Amino acid sequence: MTVLVIEDDEGVASMLKRGLEGEGYDVKVARDGIIGLASALNHDNELIILDLKLPGAHGLDVCREVRARGNFTPIIMLTALDTMEDKVEGLKVGADDYLSKPFSFEELMARVNAHIRRGREFKPMRRIAGSELRFDPELRRIESGGKSIELTPTEFAILELLNAHPGRVFGREIIRETIWGADMDPDTNVVDVYIGKLRRKLEAGFGSPLIQTVRGRGYRLAMDERDD
Repeated sequence: MTVLVIEDDEGVASMLKRGLEGEGYDVKVARDGIIGLASALNHDNELIILDLKLPGAHGLDVCREVRARGNFTPIIMLTALDTMEDKVEGLKVGADDYLSKPFSFEELMARVNAHIRRGREFKPMRRIAGSELRFDPELRRIESGGKSIELTPTEFAILELLNAHPGRVFGREIIRETIWGADMDPDTNVVDVYIGKLRRKLEAGFGSPLIQTVRGRGYRLAMDERDD
């Protein structure tokens, strides 16, 4: 189980390496954004811990390029900038989670384990909005009617949650706590950001509005009229 840490601060990088190795993970450390990007693209990692401010290439650019190359390894972004704009920007370019420095190692491990577990656990998809969806859990690829799209682990987890009860409205708080945990800042609009990304992917891939907004309540998956 390999975790890639891209962090230029020697003290933080050493702490993460020692702690993660103590939890049984194989840890690779890159102290530069360009080197980190190369390691992310050329090696199999179960998770990437990515600092924002890096020499060589900014963390946002690294994340953006990783996703652009079709790599959907879970990414936890570290930032010393505690502004909502920076966090939202990180999520928009493809990060699955973020932690503000300073953070506790216990909180980091809870998120590391959750994202790795989420990346491994997939259940067969049911029929959604009249489409027979099939997926490749290793590649996180959803297929229907000869078309396919790839989702990040977080995007897939949200779709799986909505698909558990097609037609049921899930409030933002329920989605946030189920996917990111109760420690996630309740004022963040992370749910809206990810729903928007997921909706655009699904509509571009399958041409139908599978995720519906229920004003003032939350989101739901469009229910097949033939389903009960």
